[in-house]
Formats: sequence, structure tokens, C-alpha cells
Amino acid sequence: MAHQALAPASSLGELRAIPTWSDHLVGGAGIEIQDVPFVTVGGGLGSFVMIDLLRIAGCPVSKLRVLTALKYPWQNYEYLTRVSQIPPSGRLRSDSASCPDNIWGFPSYAVREAVSAGNLKGFLAPLWNVLTEDVLCDYWTPKAGQVFYAMKREADRIGYWETVSNGQVALVHKRDQGGYFTLLIPPAGGRPVAYRSRFVHLAVGYPGLRFLDDLQRYRQNYGDHHRVVNAYEPHEHVYHELNRRGGTVVVRGGGIAASQILDRLISDRTAHGHATNIVHLLRTYVEGAHGPSLFMRRRGGGGWAYQGFNCPKSTWGGQGRARLQKLEGQDRVQLLQTMGGTTTARRKRWRGQLDKARREGYYRALAATVEEVVPESPGTVVVRLRPAGESGTVELGVNFIIDATGLEADLSSHPVLDDLLDHGVARRNPLGGLDVERSFELRGGRCGPGRIYAAGAATVGCYLAGVDTFLGLQIAALEAADDLATIGFCERIGVARSIAQWWKWARGRQP
Repeated sequence: MAHQALAPASSLGELRAIPTWSDHLVGGAGIEIQDVPFVTVGGGLGSFVMIDLLRIAGCPVSKLRVLTALKYPWQNYEYLTRVSQIPPSGRLRSDSASCPDNIWGFPSYAVREAVSAGNLKGFLAPLWNVLTEDVLCDYWTPKAGQVFYAMKREADRIGYWETVSNGQVALVHKRDQGGYFTLLIPPAGGRPVAYRSRFVHLAVGYPGLRFLDDLQRYRQNYGDHHRVVNAYEPHEHVYHELNRRGGTVVVRGGGIAASQILDRLISDRTAHGHATNIVHLLRTYVEGAHGPSLFMRRRGGGGWAYQGFNCPKSTWGGQGRARLQKLEGQDRVQLLQTMGGTTTARRKRWRGQLDKARREGYYRALAATVEEVVPESPGTVVVRLRPAGESGTVELGVNFIIDATGLEADLSSHPVLDDLLDHGVARRNPLGGLDVERSFELRGGRCGPGRIYAAGAATVGCYLAGVDTFLGLQIAALEAADDLATIGFCERIGVARSIAQWWKWARGRQP
């Protein structure tokens, strides 16, 4: 289509307010229209595994488009792992067979690491670990760099890069003749483009960072982003200063990010010898094993709740998933909350570090409610807290506070999702995520023959636990691909196609 004049801001604002667009309306606003049957919004891991599934299911590259501001699918994930203290050589919290680059899970990451080791010890170690994990050994998990390399190889194989259009997605609106328009603003103020499609897939990840209320107030009131930081934003200056002169740092949170940060702090103290003291604040101090029943008990101790992965393994393909598929409303919420919650991996090396730090007196964990955070003398802040079970408050003078309580998953924080909610195209489930069918189609979002699917953190509270994990994203993509196969958009991945496609994957051939 020939280029038309750029739409003025007033026209774009008017378009935003109109829930259903016509071809004439979009063209009249001076916006170029491009046709492609399937569009995925986000361009992260969720978009990558969806495109991977559709290519395996027989879709040509010409029918697919990825709309993204990212340079490569694992860019955001790589950033989050790095700033939360997992370097490329560090281990993720992921199962050996949860492979974003390989829907079959074979050969697993452990097998691939063994084959590439180059010596007998390196070959046997990961295999032995997997065979005896959680009995004689900790759970085996892949290195971050291994996962990123594997995804690059798969992206090259399936022609992923040919599907990418770079820019910022501003809106997704229904089309009056069925299907949808997805408005993309190219980088550097380029000409906006409306992608006219029958199907839209939303995989936008977490909308942003989440700060605890008291820390958010502190940053807003005092403008201090140096002493109070989030685990998922760059904060190397914290470790550099502590390594030079020591000090006291408060770590808040009981999940995997908090455990990685404590690992870094203790390792740095051991290596550099400076007197770094660590105060670990938790909402709830876990004394030991806990849970609602004998079969749903979770190990714990020292303040931590332990679980190998984000959710029990049965939630991705066993009894846990089967139960969730049958539940609605608050019954589903209750089971999801029982399966989930804040946990960390029970790793021998890391627990040994904490035990040593406790004995030497520079690490302590306590359950407390923070009343206020205020600045004190240059280089310090005061944390006023109320320990659990006590009536009085305690003041701590510290050099840094690291908030490791998680990422922001509220839908209204993302402009595209917020717009879909405003126009009634999307609605919330009982846990506040996008309300989706078991096929991950957006409930209430259908427009004629058009369908919208969603995946990842935005769908928390759906019929699948662990939706923001590698395996959760793959299951969501499989369900959506099966649904698309029933209406003839792609082939169903049955036994014969699966075997043939795995053989192509193993040889590095295009689908």
C-alpha cells in the first residue's frame, strides 16, 4: 500500500476512543494498513514459543508477524536474570526438560550439557544429578547462557527474524468486518502502521517493576534511587560500595531473587573481607514444613518456604493441572494460591552460606512490618519496623535497601491491556489476570471469525499454574495452536507430524 500522510495526534486520540474500527476510518486517519493473518504482540519468550509452535504446525513465515520493541526474544529475560544476580554461567530455576527451543523436551538441557562437556566427569555429572535430583542432589537446572544460545539456534532455524516488525504497539482494536487492527508505532518517530489480522496473540510479559508501598513513598518523597533499589533494576553500585567499605543492607522478599541477592552479598563479603551486615525482612517467617494437607506440604525453615520450581511439577501435566482444569471462581483461586506463593529453591550450597553467615553473626532474618523509611545522615537511611508479635517499633540505620518482592503484574499498568479492558474486549479473572478459556483465547474478545489469545504473566489466575514459566508458555502455545488447527489455520501436531518435526529440529532443518 502506498504511504499516506502521518496521522495527527488528535486523530490518533480519537481512534483510541473508538472501540471498533473500519478500514475507511483507519485509512482516513492517514495510517498505512498491512495484512497478515496472525500477529503476536510482545516479542518476548511468549511470542517466540508461539511462533515456534505455529511453524512446527505448518504455518509459513508469510502468515506470521511479531510486533515488538525488542531486539531478540530473550532480551528482557536476559536483562532480568543479569540484574537479579544470575550471570550467563549461573543456573536458572527451571527443569531440565523445560526447553523453550524444543517443545519435545528431548534431548533435555542436562543431556545437551553432558554431550558438550568434552570429558568423562563433565559428561556424567549432569546425568547423575538428574537421576538423583531432590534425593541425593539438588534439582538440576540449566545455565542461563545455555538457554539463550539454544533459543538463538531455534530462532535461526524457524526463520523467526523474518517475522519481526520493530516498534511499540499502541493499541489493539476490533475491526468492524471481523478480526483486528494492531497499531504499531515504528522506532524513531516513523510512520504508524495498522496490521489487519484475523488472529492476535498477546504475550507482553510483566508490565513493570513492583515496589512495596513504603519504599515507593520513600523514592517519591526524597528522590533517592541510590539507597533504595529494586532487585530487577540495575544496582551494581550497591555491591561495589559494600565491597569497598562494608555497611548494612536490608533485603526484602522470600523468593528466588532474594536468595540470589543474598548469595551475591555473602560471596562478595567472603571474597573482599569487608564487614557487610545483612538484615533480611520477611512478611512471614517460615519455621518448617507447612501446607494444608499431607500431600501438599512444602518444606521450609529459617524463614524460607522451599519448592524446587515456581509450582509443583504436577501443575504442568499431572494431577494438579487436571484439578485446575475443572475449577472455576474462588475454588480455582484457592488451589492456585495453595500451589503457588513465594518460594525459593532448596540448594545445598546456598543454605550452607546462610548457616555460616548466621553463625558468624552478620546475617539475620526476621518477620516484620515496615512502618516508614526516611533518610538520615549522608549515606544512610532509617527503617522503622514493627517485628511480628511485638507492639513496639525498632529503628535500623542501614546503607541500602534491596526490594526483591517481585514484578508488577497489574494489567492496568500496560497501556495495551488497559485499553482492551476499557473497551470490554478483555476482562479480569478472579485473581486479576486476563480471563481466558482453556485454549487461552481471550474470553469475550472474539470478533467475527477473529480470535485473541493471551499467554504469560498477564493470564495469572487461569486454568494453568505457572503460566509465566518456560513450560507454562509452551503449554499455552500448544493449546492455542490446537485451537487454531480446529479452524484450519494450521495443521494439528499429531504423532506423525511431531516425529517428523523433531527429526528436522535435531538436524537443524527448517520446519
